[in-house]
Amino acid sequence: MSRRAQMTQSQLRIIGGEWRSRRFGFTEQPGLRPTPDRVRETLFNWLSGELEGARCLDPFAGSGALTLEALSRGAAYALACDTSREVVHTLRGHLAMLGCERAEIQQQDALGLLAGSPSQPFDVVFLDPPFRLGLLEPSCAALEGHGWLTRHAWIYTESEAAPASLAHPSTWQLHREKRAGQVWYSLWRRQG
Repeated sequence: MSRRAQMTQSQLRIIGGEWRSRRFGFTEQPGLRPTPDRVRETLFNWLSGELEGARCLDPFAGSGALTLEALSRGAAYALACDTSREVVHTLRGHLAMLGCERAEIQQQDALGLLAGSPSQPFDVVFLDPPFRLGLLEPSCAALEGHGWLTRHAWIYTESEAAPASLAHPSTWQLHREKRAGQVWYSLWRRQG
């Protein structure tokens, strides 16, 4: 049996906005942890009123749940990237099926992307890297150090450790945090 045939297909559901209740398939891969519906619902309640017209960045796109949800809720533009060719192909297919041209999906390493500078900064960033690889803290530093954030950007993080134990830029203030099982999820506000 081929490796592709052995991969498991899963589904995600858009919770709110223009594409509410639409379902999309994605192939499970090592390290891929789609943000659960109830966590996404909490996050997007926290961001209520902040997404309309926002520029969003999702450097660890995975299933694409956060990018698709943000676009469904009125984000003007989203840039998502992932190292997996299959993930990128799948996300591009979802966007094409929706007729959405407000997003760009790149096949690239997140830290490689963040080592450069954007043409325009982002209002909302989703940082949900694979756990236990030490990617969250350098991603936070790169966002701050290379001009990726608007003055009062919102930054969402998921981690296996409590937010207080992680090194975040001093310009970020913790706005909200919760825990679901082994996952801490937090929303930060940049104080420009």
